[in-house]
Amino acid sequence: MKVFTESLFTLPEVELADDFLSYPALVVGIFEGKVSDSEFLQKIKAKKKVDIIKALQRRNFTGKEKQVFSFDLSEEQKVIFVGLGREDAQEWEKKENIRRASGNGVVLARDSGYEEVCLCGFEGYEREALEAAFLGLYRFKKYKISDSEEDGDEKTDDEKLEKEVKKIFIYTQRKKDEVKNIIDFTRVICEAQNFARDIVNEPGNVINPLTLSEIASALAEKYGLGCEIFDIEEIKKMGMGGVIAVGQGSSIPPKVVHIWWKPSGKPKDKIAFIGKAITFDSGGLSLKPQNSMVTMKLDKAGACAVLGAMKSIAILKPQVEVHGLFAACENMPSGTAQRPDDIIKIFDGKTVEVINTDAEGRLTLADMLAFAGRLGVSKIVDLATLTGACMVALGEFTAGLMGNSEKFNEFIFKLARDLGEKVWILPLDKDLEEKLKSDFAFIKNVGDGYGGAITAAIFLSKFVPKGVEWAHLDIAGPAFLNKKLGYFTAKGGTGFGVRTLVELTRKIENGEY
Repeated sequence: MKVFTESLFTLPEVELADDFLSYPALVVGIFEGKVSDSEFLQKIKAKKKVDIIKALQRRNFTGKEKQVFSFDLSEEQKVIFVGLGREDAQEWEKKENIRRASGNGVVLARDSGYEEVCLCGFEGYEREALEAAFLGLYRFKKYKISDSEEDGDEKTDDEKLEKEVKKIFIYTQRKKDEVKNIIDFTRVICEAQNFARDIVNEPGNVINPLTLSEIASALAEKYGLGCEIFDIEEIKKMGMGGVIAVGQGSSIPPKVVHIWWKPSGKPKDKIAFIGKAITFDSGGLSLKPQNSMVTMKLDKAGACAVLGAMKSIAILKPQVEVHGLFAACENMPSGTAQRPDDIIKIFDGKTVEVINTDAEGRLTLADMLAFAGRLGVSKIVDLATLTGACMVALGEFTAGLMGNSEKFNEFIFKLARDLGEKVWILPLDKDLEEKLKSDFAFIKNVGDGYGGAITAAIFLSKFVPKGVEWAHLDIAGPAFLNKKLGYFTAKGGTGFGVRTLVELTRKIENGEY
């Protein structure tokens, strides 16, 4: 595999628009009940001699969220009206309505064959509109070939129409320098999130512990990050029994990756982001059913989010010391694989009785949490596609959030919600700890099945360094989509968590937490 450090999907260029009516495709956002008040509709009506307001009223377009109406002003020009929902909605809800409207409008313009699009009506929410466009246009087409390409024929007309949006214009009255900063920042974040999506979408025969560690190393070299990669012999010397146990069934040995950003001068804080990095999860000897094994390339999504966040952080250069950690392993069955009933020793000396080898991610995370205690960090956030139980509890679009600090949990919850990354706080119910008691070791790696997302987090909590604020995000659902959700129109990895981690770092830098 050729190691990559940029997203395989090229984001369109963005420029400020002058006369919005001079562009071939327009995406016009309208708040609910504001059709008659829209300056854009009035200008379209005056300049194009089209009573567009009546046309919208005939289609019962009122600006409600999810409403979309496409209208051809001429053979060369299309306008796509998108409902922004209620203008008096809660701010986080309004932002997400705007994202979904912008993303769906831009994707519709692309699918209609347009390479240039102008965004109008998103005043004050330029970041949200661009986020959705950048993330919504993403497609992972690295291995996709058409029938005509396979046969060596010329592309069909339909295939020729599969264009990409190359340039986005944004119409706004805000100061140019202010908007330029928004454009540049949003590009950094979304390119990194799409980069994380690329890694998630790469299959297990391409991304394995070795190649994932090579991506981290190349990323660090390109962007000026520190990086240390530990091989199996070093992992054994350090006593990371969880990593050793999970990786021993595969012919490809595990790698532990430590990548970091240290600012010049005294940092305002030191934090760590930890990602689950199972490059393919068969379940090990506790083998998954075939239908559950499909898509298990996604089990590295937590680590991919950490890499995406570290890429953004290297570019943004916050005055915060940030450490990214993950243990890259393949969980495979073989004659050397770990067994149910095995007892292993984690980095901090605690012992674990392995009941189910398909509860492997928490074993590697335990080592990483304990290792983070050596780095002098005050806060840790881990992200892991950890449990199907979390999807049963919250559905496939929402991450479970648990931790040892109500204040930290609440801060992350509100921050993520504001970014459109849906999370919900679950309790670390002490009454469930009984389920993890072992007759032979410090703790078991699974309970009896009930409250599985919570007992997994309780397990992890036992390895969190003392005095450190810790939050755990179970991203089993939202890390990978099997169908369209809002502006995420492409199936596969979402890069969930990248924006939240970066924004958390910025908030800490600004003293907001």
